[in-house]
Amino acid sequence: MNKAHTSISSYLSKAKKGSILFPTDFRSMGTEGAIKMALSRMVKEGKLKRLAHGIYYVPKTDPLLGELHPGAENIAEAIAQKEKILIRPSGASALNKLGLSTQVPTRLVYITNGSPRKIKIGRMTVVFKATTSKKLAMEGPISGLVIQALEELDLANIHSETAKKIRGLLMKENPVKLKHDLTLAPARLHDYIMKLLNEKDDDRMVETDN
Repeated sequence: MNKAHTSISSYLSKAKKGSILFPTDFRSMGTEGAIKMALSRMVKEGKLKRLAHGIYYVPKTDPLLGELHPGAENIAEAIAQKEKILIRPSGASALNKLGLSTQVPTRLVYITNGSPRKIKIGRMTVVFKATTSKKLAMEGPISGLVIQALEELDLANIHSETAKKIRGLLMKENPVKLKHDLTLAPARLHDYIMKLLNEKDDDRMVETDN
């Protein structure tokens, strides 16, 4: 048993169950080849599970539910944290996260300032799409998602019930952050959101002029 295998085995014995890990987490424990071989061996021994190329997790079991697998969203967030990049749900992923779509997407799409790529995880595909710093500068946890979700929709054909839900979500956003994000939104989305917000409840109207 080589040094890398012994060191990684010791590390895993103390690691939190369900932790998502990458080969770079073990760089101080041996050469790239030795680490790769050790991780492969750990998978065979059942001490690690392979989620995708270069992505592993420490097995976690629930007495009732059995083995618990990390979700694709958790994996995307772990990658972002590891690589120190920003990611934001986009398109259908944003719609689903906001509860505006009941369909469970088989592709989770994120805009990012990192490298574009596709990661196959079981039946799911995580997509990182390079974008501009402007789109990642949105501050509102709700308004930023809404703007990304609206990019996916034909504004002229949004059902009245969906529009009502969108308005309800935006009304929960911090007004300062909402105003900030509206200044970054494409003109057509800005105008659509302003129309929604100004339909009723004049006390929550968003002023965009200085």
